[in-house]
Amino acid sequence: MTAHPVVSLRGATARLGARTVLRGVDLRVRRGEVVALLGANGSGKSTAVRAVVGQVELAEGSLELFATPLSRFRDWARIGYVPQRTTAAGGVPATVREVVSSGRLARAGLRPLRKADRAAVERALELTGMEHRAGDSVNALSGGQHQRVLIARALAAEPELLIMDEPMAGVDLAGQEDLADILRAQVADGVSVLLVLHELGPLEPLIDRAVVLRDGCVVHDGPPPEAVGQHALPGHDHVHPHAGAGAEPVRTGLLT
Repeated sequence: MTAHPVVSLRGATARLGARTVLRGVDLRVRRGEVVALLGANGSGKSTAVRAVVGQVELAEGSLELFATPLSRFRDWARIGYVPQRTTAAGGVPATVREVVSSGRLARAGLRPLRKADRAAVERALELTGMEHRAGDSVNALSGGQHQRVLIARALAAEPELLIMDEPMAGVDLAGQEDLADILRAQVADGVSVLLVLHELGPLEPLIDRAVVLRDGCVVHDGPPPEAVGQHALPGHDHVHPHAGAGAEPVRTGLLT
């Protein structure tokens, strides 16, 4: 791993309207690392990753991507983002291949796709098992297939950092295991991964660190808790002996 994290969020405070959602959050993702962001609904997980991709403005704190402050960062082709599950085409008629091809826009701009772009799109379709549906309308897909298309769109960019917000929501066990295989291949290629999750499930063997949020504050940053259902709940706000020596202590001064 390099000295500079690919994501460095420091002292991040963010508000949605009048409500403070993040309260002094520190979040780092190092090169080649897989980090899971855990916590109950409303804990600030999605807001944190939306801040990382520039969709939520920070009221306080700082963000660097690939050692570059957000205000000067322009190389978005290095980041693949899978938002919370939504309709892949946003209601606009489009084929699976067209949606996945849009993942090349950060690299290709408005020029026609070249051979390398088309090859990246085909690889992404194959990785997600959607190559046989490439010519179909996304409006004809199931929810799980929509999720695969969104993942393929992110992979088509050939990112160095992959950010996924609740990628396993509503996905059956077989689909979760497929996702684990997809991420395993990405990690083997050196891709860094930041995941928002409720539970680790089949992804657990891939996770290097877990960051647990409660009420917009970090209450655990260290090895993944062994029993997610109990120990990773935001109310379970201390580091257990089984978490290992690498775990950071709870910053109780941030709790509300």
